[in-house]
Amino acid sequence: DWPPPPEDEEALYGEDEYPAEDPPYGDGHPEGDPDDDPGEDPGDDPDWDAWTKARPAIPHQAPAPEALPHPVEPTPLTPEEVRTITSWDRDLDALTGELLRARQSVTDVPLPASLTASQLLRLAADPDGFAQELVRPMPRPPQPAARRGTRFHAWVEARFEELRLPMLEPEDLPGSEAEIADERDLEVLKEAFERTPYAHRTPYRIEAPFQLTIAGRVVRGRIDAVYREGDGTSAAGDGPSAQGAGPTYEIVDWKTSRTRTADPLQLALYRLAWAEQQDVPLESVGAAFLYVRTGEVVRPGDLPDRAALERLLLEEPGADPRAGAADEPPDQHVRAGR
Repeated sequence: DWPPPPEDEEALYGEDEYPAEDPPYGDGHPEGDPDDDPGEDPGDDPDWDAWTKARPAIPHQAPAPEALPHPVEPTPLTPEEVRTITSWDRDLDALTGELLRARQSVTDVPLPASLTASQLLRLAADPDGFAQELVRPMPRPPQPAARRGTRFHAWVEARFEELRLPMLEPEDLPGSEAEIADERDLEVLKEAFERTPYAHRTPYRIEAPFQLTIAGRVVRGRIDAVYREGDGTSAAGDGPSAQGAGPTYEIVDWKTSRTRTADPLQLALYRLAWAEQQDVPLESVGAAFLYVRTGEVVRPGDLPDRAALERLLLEEPGADPRAGAADEPPDQHVRAGR
């Protein structure tokens, strides 16, 4: 039995307000985990809910959705901002329309009345790419290798000072497609040329300009070198020419690239242009590529004549120029698609 409480403590509490007596040990619950007894539900204890609500809040707990601040009302745009956004919208609409038109349509691009020899070769190799270049020409950055290629051609010219060299405009300078890495590579090419069969032969003409009208188009270009033989032998020097006595010629184009990628159509154009310019039979004119780095001389056979070259322009670009002639030439154009 416990002794009665002091009188002063009884005065502090009423009969119903007397604090509950705490057990001397523990929290008044049996020792052990409540879950050990599957028949007892902690939620039935009235003190359980109060205890869970009284737990401290988790640090950095996300606020409830209703506690989120209201979004700030957008401020009106300034006139300058309105104009900027409007210009963006116009640009986007224009680009979108251009893209849709490019994907949904094919544009017929008329060929120019005058073509360079390089353009004609480009047309034969990649008509779609050539049409795109006509529709939207792009500026080309400076190419030091091209300038060194021009210097190589100028050096070859200087070896034959007795020849009358043509006055060239900057855009007409040869060697713009040369693959010359640096000054040392340029010197290597010069030494290699000295070992070729043409190093000690004097050309009849060098950097000879030509203008050829073919299929209603004017094709312009320059021939690196022309060699003339007057003994009635073929231009290749391998026997009598088809016409017997009379001068024969050999067209030579210097190639400074490291790979054999030259297009024989280039020689076919040069050969036809020179034969008509000199008023000699086409069979009296031979043509060759000189790959300067290796000294290799390549003379393509079965070069197309005028009729075959005209089909290249009159028929669908990309067709074999050696194929049969078309009965009716179609319109002269190329197509630029997507």
